[in-house]
Order: sequence, then C-alpha cells, then structure tokens
Amino acid sequence: MRTDETTLQRLRERLQAGAWRHIVVLTGAGISVASGLPTYRGPGGLWTRPGMEEVPDAELFARAPSRIWKLFGSLRGLVRDAQPNAAHLALADWARGLSEDQRFTLLTQNVDGLHTRAGSQEVVELHGSLLRTCCSQPTCTQSPFEDMSQPDEAPPCSVCGHPLRPDVTLFGEPLPVDAEWTAKKALRDCDLFLAIGTSGSVAPAANFVRGAKYAGAWTLLINLTPMEPRHPDFDVEVLGHAEKILPAILGHT
Repeated sequence: MRTDETTLQRLRERLQAGAWRHIVVLTGAGISVASGLPTYRGPGGLWTRPGMEEVPDAELFARAPSRIWKLFGSLRGLVRDAQPNAAHLALADWARGLSEDQRFTLLTQNVDGLHTRAGSQEVVELHGSLLRTCCSQPTCTQSPFEDMSQPDEAPPCSVCGHPLRPDVTLFGEPLPVDAEWTAKKALRDCDLFLAIGTSGSVAPAANFVRGAKYAGAWTLLINLTPMEPRHPDFDVEVLGHAEKILPAILGHT
C-alpha cells in the first residue's frame, strides 16, 4: 500500500524506539540524484543519453575495452565532483546511534562510493565501485586499487598485461560472490527491510524483498516514482525524495 503522514509518523516512532533488531537497507541510483548523479534508465538517465546507446556488458569489454572506459570514464568525472546528500548522511548518522543489540546491514547497487564518504561502515557494494580499477583477468594476483583516472584506452595490468577495467559489475555479469553471500545471509534474519531509490520491481530489489518477507520482515520502499508493476512483498510504498524523507523518519537534522 502507499502511505500517508500517519503511517510515516508511526514508522518514525518505531525506528526511534528501536523496535527492530536487524535492519537491512538496499539503496539504488535514486538516492544519489540529489548529489548530482543521474539514474541509469529513467528520464535523463545515463544510458538514455546520446553516445550511451551501447550496453556496457562483458561482451563489449571483450570486443572493445576502450568503449567501456569511455562509458564509465564520463561517470567517473561526475562521481569525483559529487558529495553525499542528506539521505546518505541520515543513514550513516542513524546507524551510529543504534543500540548494541541492533544490527544494520547496508546494501547498495550504486558504484559511486557516497555511502562510505558519508561515514557508513562496511557498505556491501553489490555492483562494485567506480572508484576502483581491477584486472580483467580473474586469475591475476593484482588486487583492485583506488583509481579515478579516465583513460581513452584500456591500460594494461602491470602484473599480467591484460586490460584493466573499472571494478564494477557489467550488465550480464553475476554479482560479486562475497557481496551476494553477505546480502542473502543478512536477509535471512532481518525484521525490517528498506529499499530506497530503486524501482523495487526488478532484480536485485525484487529478489531481496522476497527474501526479507520470507524471513518475516516488515518491508518498505521509498522511491520518487511508483512501482510498475506493483511488487506484492512490499508492505508500504512511500513516494518522494529520499533526501527529504530519510532525515524526517530517521530523526536526522
């Protein structure tokens, strides 16, 4: 169901009273819009812009790695200049105030690193991070490293010579094993699941809310646009800007 101010007030009171023991939050591109970063496929989304028609998948990287660097290089420039907004800061501040017998797991589909820069700890990056570069050869011993360069051509790995790539999950690739395992483990015993800035009706949000609901969690979606199609496992849908709603319900000023 969609919500009203009375429901939000009850949610605010229960959050501040510590009613839930294990809270899992999943964030998508919508939470970073107020930081000046585009969504991916919505109006004005990154993949809808001129010159961004090619799908950034593993096949494109194998065929033309320089094109992947062009696609993600432009996004790196935006990320470099972006700052965490009130939604990122509210989540980080709220997590720091939880009691010792409460657990908090933050999952993000975003690759912008803004949760970490806002002060959140142990962020589970489901799609990797644009702030890192890694080797494209899975067996290479080169570890991912911090990097915000925007090369025109894919640079070679200093260890094995294979092309380097942004440390992000390309379309069609599986989620990082460790991140997916951590997410599924957290969902098995959570009692509150919040999805923020994501459509809620497609993977991974659709799968995660299903897992949370199976565990008996209360489930909430905060997004600017309504779910289409409606996902039956969300108990409440809140429409609005995350940077306004989260500080209000989490008591962050």
